[in-house]
Amino acid sequence: MVLSLSTFWRYSKTLKPVCGALTFLFLGVGLWFSLWASPQDYQHGEAVRIMYVHVPASWLSLGVYTFMTLCSFVAFVFRAPLGDIATRAAAPLGLTFTFMSLVTGSLWGKPMWGTWWVWDARLTSMFVLFLSYLGYAALLRAHDDPVRGGRVGGLLIMAGFVNIPIIKFSVEWWQTLHQPASVLRLAGPSIDPSMLIPLFVMAGAYAFLFMTLLLVRMEAVLMGRKLHTLEPLMGEIRPLKEAT
Repeated sequence: MVLSLSTFWRYSKTLKPVCGALTFLFLGVGLWFSLWASPQDYQHGEAVRIMYVHVPASWLSLGVYTFMTLCSFVAFVFRAPLGDIATRAAAPLGLTFTFMSLVTGSLWGKPMWGTWWVWDARLTSMFVLFLSYLGYAALLRAHDDPVRGGRVGGLLIMAGFVNIPIIKFSVEWWQTLHQPASVLRLAGPSIDPSMLIPLFVMAGAYAFLFMTLLLVRMEAVLMGRKLHTLEPLMGEIRPLKEAT
C-alpha cells in the first residue's frame, strides 16, 4: 500500500493480463469439474452444484471486506492515497460477491431447508455485511470531497470488520440451520476430494477475477481523479482559445 502511483501503474500493466488469463483458465476447469466431473451428493443431489458458486462467493465476500479494512487502515494511518483508491475499487466487487452469496444461498436453502430465508445467525450476519458495503457506497456519494469521503468511509469499513469473525464463527456460537464449517476447520476438510478440488478451483477463479477487476477499477479511479484535477484548468483554457 506504500507503493507510489507510478509504481502501481507499472505493476498493473503487467499483472492485469496475467490475472485475466488465469481467471479464464481456472473458471473453465472449475465449471467443467463442477457441472460434469464432480459427483452428486447423497443428500443434496444435483443441488450440491450450487455450492461451487455459493461457497467461493461467500469466501470472497469476507476476503474482500478484510482487504478493504487493511487498505482503509493504511490510508487512514499513513495517508497513502493508494489505500483509499483500492478500497473504493474493491467495494462494488465485494458487494457483488455478497449479493451472489445471499441469492445462491437462498436457492440452495429452499430444497434443503424448505424455505428461502431464515433469520439465523449466519444469514443475518451476512446480510449485515451486505448493508456495510451499501453503507460505504452511500457515504462516498454523500461527500463532494473524495478525500474526506474516503476517510469517513474507511472508518465505517474498519468499524464494520467486527462482523467478519461473527460471520465465521456464527455456526459454532449459536444454533443455526446453516451447516457448520466443512472446509476450513482444525480437523481438516470433511468434503470428499472429488468435490473439494472443484471447489478450490472455483475459489481460485473467483480470486483471480477479483484481482483482475480490482486492477481495472483502480486504474479507472486514478484516471477519474486526474480528469477531476484537470477540469478547472480546462475551464480556464477554453476562454483563452475563444479569445484568440
